[in-house]
Amino acid sequence: MRVLLVHGMGRTPISMWRLARALRQAGCATELFGYLAARQSVQEIVDKLKLRLTVMADDAYVVIGHSLGGTLLRSAVATLPADVRRPRRIIMLATPNHSPRLARRFGAMLWYRAMNGDAGQWLTDELRFAGIPPMDVPCTIIAGTRGLNGRWSPFGDEANDGLVAVTETELNAADELITLPVTHAFIMNDAKVREIVKARCV
Repeated sequence: MRVLLVHGMGRTPISMWRLARALRQAGCATELFGYLAARQSVQEIVDKLKLRLTVMADDAYVVIGHSLGGTLLRSAVATLPADVRRPRRIIMLATPNHSPRLARRFGAMLWYRAMNGDAGQWLTDELRFAGIPPMDVPCTIIAGTRGLNGRWSPFGDEANDGLVAVTETELNAADELITLPVTHAFIMNDAKVREIVKARCV
């Protein structure tokens, strides 16, 4: 199985290397996709992703995205030309499928805008999320629950991974949603996560 892995915002393809290695050891042919959210627009990144997917579509393939990477993949897959094969599955690791409250809280701040560019503003806008067409592709969502809760947490008593609440990762009722006690930044390196991902790629 061919597998494309897309990193999250503020990260590089290196962050997905450990998961990619585990998949290669399981017999998958892995590819890493990189982008720079601070410099590239969402549309530019999505267009490049669609070109990569079009090349991969000669064979069966799976796509995996961490955080923003999953949102970018969702947008790319949903807008592929009708004659391009869709992936067998999209796997989202801590991916916001609704505008996350922390992005809305910090979205107007200069440091946030400078670091995250158009993608950062996309995350603050629920209407832009709503504008992504639906996908006819099986979806596995793995969400973390190791974030803080309570009075001083922006999530209150909601399960979260430190940056994204589990409810913010949900997309469709038919999707496979798995929650694990992991944090947002390193969910892709968790051993249990790797096993779940491998089982859906081989």
